[in-house]
Amino acid sequence: MRGNPHTSHLLQGAFMITPMPAEATPAPSRRRLLQFGAAALPALALGAALPAAAHAAAAEPEATGQATTATPTLRMPAETDRHDRTFMAWPALSSIWGSGLSAVRDDIARVASAISRYEPVVVVARPGQAADARYWLGRGGAYGITVLEIPNDDLWIRDFGPTFLTAPGAIAGLDTNFNGWGKSGTPYYQPYVEDAAVAATLLADYGVDRVRAQFTGEGGALETDGQGTLLATVSSLVNPNRNPGMSQDEVEQALKAGLGLDKVIWLPGLAGQDITDDHVDCLARFTAPGRVLLDQPGPGADQIWIDVYQQAKQALADATDARGRPLVVTELTGPDRQLIRGKGKDFLSSYTNFYTANGAVFVPRFGDTAADGMAYVILQTAFPDRDVVQLDIDTIAGGGGGIHCATQSQPSVPPAV
Repeated sequence: MRGNPHTSHLLQGAFMITPMPAEATPAPSRRRLLQFGAAALPALALGAALPAAAHAAAAEPEATGQATTATPTLRMPAETDRHDRTFMAWPALSSIWGSGLSAVRDDIARVASAISRYEPVVVVARPGQAADARYWLGRGGAYGITVLEIPNDDLWIRDFGPTFLTAPGAIAGLDTNFNGWGKSGTPYYQPYVEDAAVAATLLADYGVDRVRAQFTGEGGALETDGQGTLLATVSSLVNPNRNPGMSQDEVEQALKAGLGLDKVIWLPGLAGQDITDDHVDCLARFTAPGRVLLDQPGPGADQIWIDVYQQAKQALADATDARGRPLVVTELTGPDRQLIRGKGKDFLSSYTNFYTANGAVFVPRFGDTAADGMAYVILQTAFPDRDVVQLDIDTIAGGGGGIHCATQSQPSVPPAV
């Protein structure tokens, strides 16, 4: 395991287990929680904020007569790159999940168990809940899950965890200044102070240098091809609840600088209809450079989400990536809302919120047999060298999220050139 073995969290809180899960039932929605109670910025330009690992990778040979080494660019890699581990978070608060807390913990255990068969999984949990988390995660037969004692509020570690950046021989973590999706003072508000500190704590525990973003956002709002192109929705980032006073161009420049990217492809999205203001990871995802899967709402979807899909489809058709390539777009149609197990207008029935780990793709299974089967075929075609693993996550989906929302990958450090 990478990182500093002498940190207090790793000494006192880490515990290896071999778990498996159980079945799940619906819960209150994440979307309605408290209604119920320029060019890529070279790493050197980061100045004092530049991680020491990147300095080391960029250092010039001393008095050897060798050619100087080019400064590496710290860049957000593609999720399909090799991982060292997957981070997840243990749902902590009954004030958020109510009577669905046990069911959502079952779902998290199921997802963690499945991923652990392909790569290490680290689940952060409140110190007072760590023993309980070990019990839940330990039921069954997974390969290896570490429970790490770090205070948290909820499970959406994609959004509040660090977004990793890599360069040859270097890695850093970008803290995107999580502010609870900007929902303070709204019916969507939920506690987030503990979640907002998780990125810094995790990076310190694993010995990864932290870079503070010059924008406010979440990991679910950021989708990259690993070659300098970012997909993002205007609604989730060019929004006064995250980045007040910033124009779209100013947000774009901050994204390029912070993530080491060359181009942002903006999709309109939709603000105010869910807690995330329409994150891109439920709408459009890269499967490879130049190739995108686009979520098409299934039968029974609200017209507002059909409009979001149609606007995104047009934007992608008109776009080229950072290397000038047009995008090949494949539609990934959602299930029939009348045939899925989960009910309620806020149930996230998106196959596009899949997660890629080492050797596998994890995608929800909603109960519409035909749609579930077609999603399997489309993802297996897109990722022919990976296993496609379908999981029941009805409670997570009932909370307005998916497998991607509940996971965050730590990429392996690319070899130094």
